[in-house]
Amino acid sequence: MPIQDPTLSDFSDALLDQPAAGRIVDGQHRFPVRVYFEDTDLSGIVYHANYLRYMERARSDMLMRAGIDQRAHQEAGGGAYAVTALAIRYRAPARLDDALIIITQLQQIRAASVDIHQQVMLGAQILTEADVTAALVSPGGRPLRQPKAWVTAFRQVMGDMRSDQGK
Repeated sequence: MPIQDPTLSDFSDALLDQPAAGRIVDGQHRFPVRVYFEDTDLSGIVYHANYLRYMERARSDMLMRAGIDQRAHQEAGGGAYAVTALAIRYRAPARLDDALIIITQLQQIRAASVDIHQQVMLGAQILTEADVTAALVSPGGRPLRQPKAWVTAFRQVMGDMRSDQGK
């Protein structure tokens, strides 16, 4: 039996033991989700509100992948994102054990908010899609201008470095 270098093994285990993470490819954030029993209703299909949870996880992961630390910003008193508008369309159900991909695309960046289009996919099939507006708000609920570094990060995610947006 070969002897493994414990540090290499520990490093490999640490990488493998990470939670699901998305990736940004060609202006899209792609986030994998597995449907578990707790996600389904009595008929074995995903309960409608759980699609919103999947999309929220994908948006949060996209912020992390873009280098935006919303937790630190909030803890420093800088506020947090709140969904201010949502339009959702359910096309087909997801079922127990389905491997889904949540695709997130930034549509428009404004001073205090961002418009986002999201799709829940099973292979090439769109199961659910939503248009979401998320606004940065103060701890008291007032709109806040997004930090310039965040606007730049959003432009990079979009693959769009034009300077005329987000002003």
